[in-house]
Amino acid sequence: MDGRVSLSQVAMRFGDFTAIQPTSLDIESGEFFSFLGPSGCGKTTLLNMISGFLTPSEGSVAIGGSDMTRVPVNRRPTAMIFQNLALFPLMSVYQNIEFGLEVRGIDRQKRRQRADELLELVALTGSGDKPVAELSGGQKQRIAIARALAVEPRVLLLDEPLSALDLKLRQHMRIELKAIQRKTGITFIYITHDQGEALTMSDRVAVMSEGRIQQVADPMTLYRQPQTDFVASFVGENNRFPGRVMAVEGELVTLDAGLSAPLYGRSTMPLEPGDPATLYIRPEQWRVGPAADRHQPLGGVIRSEHFEGAWLTLEIALDRGPTIRAQVPHLTPGADVEVPLVVGSACRLDYSPREAVVLAGAVHEPTNEETVDVAATA
Repeated sequence: MDGRVSLSQVAMRFGDFTAIQPTSLDIESGEFFSFLGPSGCGKTTLLNMISGFLTPSEGSVAIGGSDMTRVPVNRRPTAMIFQNLALFPLMSVYQNIEFGLEVRGIDRQKRRQRADELLELVALTGSGDKPVAELSGGQKQRIAIARALAVEPRVLLLDEPLSALDLKLRQHMRIELKAIQRKTGITFIYITHDQGEALTMSDRVAVMSEGRIQQVADPMTLYRQPQTDFVASFVGENNRFPGRVMAVEGELVTLDAGLSAPLYGRSTMPLEPGDPATLYIRPEQWRVGPAADRHQPLGGVIRSEHFEGAWLTLEIALDRGPTIRAQVPHLTPGADVEVPLVVGSACRLDYSPREAVVLAGAVHEPTNEETVDVAATA
């Protein structure tokens, strides 16, 4: 089944408000593709245009090479799983899964055979006669997936289907969803504001903000090579250092951020000395304490620490600069460390310039009293 989805300059306007700026995008057949962004960024609007619940104000939507722009919802080769799942609570598991097949006039024997196949796929063999109301949250998620797959869609659309689950169950269902997608080979298009979901499950992710796609890439590239300030801030945590370029040597950029020493980072953008730029260092990229390969290290004082199991998150006030956030492995009490990582102690910081990203443009010139923007995990 050809599950390619192509958006060609689609836009969506509601009166004077433009929810989706003109957007073009190709999603490959059999791909697990996610739209990631904060509430109100337009990701669900895009999903509704693919499904047919909304008709684009301009542009076209194609599935499998066929124009679907004016094709109604019930005639598109898609199925959708909503945030609230929309299962029929008074029906059995079998009745829920078979509903779409019954509407299509499939006979009872074939409906039951297909339902049993899908129950095996979602690891709920033997649950067909159970009332849906008696199922756990995770089991309901699986039945919703089975019901959507029953009609053999080429594209499965998922609108934040895990948001109502607790953390442990969400983490488990990420693995389940990815496994089901791999087994079926169906194109999955997933909507989420949870970057953990997007990065864990997706082949590629489109990061959205204010009706625009900021960047499309595989999860590792998004995390390591963000192309915009929004992506660098929204995907994971980052310490942001605005400043001006001092020198450029290949991809290595030297940045004056008003600190006790220059900062160094990697950039794929064309930059010249004097250009405003912003350097991003993720908390886990800091090395705290003496380092043999120190590269113009910075000094600071630990202001607070937060225990997070295997990690300690440290808030460190730089000697001549703002407060930054660093993550270091948690050491057991009594372990030998050259610099005690306790609140109030002085420390030295270092990082690999290859792991720091420099993007063109700076929000403002830094001062010694300012605090670096530390983007909270979305």
